[in-house]
Amino acid sequence: MRMMAMISMPAAAGSRAVKDGTIGKLMQQTQERWNPEAMYFAAPDGQRTAYIIFDMPDSSGLPSFAEPFFAALDADVQVVPVMNGEDLQKGLAQLR
Repeated sequence: MRMMAMISMPAAAGSRAVKDGTIGKLMQQTQERWNPEAMYFAAPDGQRTAYIIFDMPDSSGLPSFAEPFFAALDADVQVVPVMNGEDLQKGLAQLR
């Protein structure tokens, strides 16, 4: 299932992770492990935040996705199922 993760980290933990290289390594590992459709980075409300669109075949993958961000970045991790335009059209067609 296509998922979107929003990963936000406190300023102090994020600054440490930038200085010691943890954040770059973690994002590279995420890229290699999950092969995301897209990864975006922003700073809403002044917090370093990553938005990652990826496929999670089974909900049992949630711990292996989220735990590295909890442990390394003291991050707030939110993961929700999402649709693209094609998925939406398919779902709407099923309403008829």
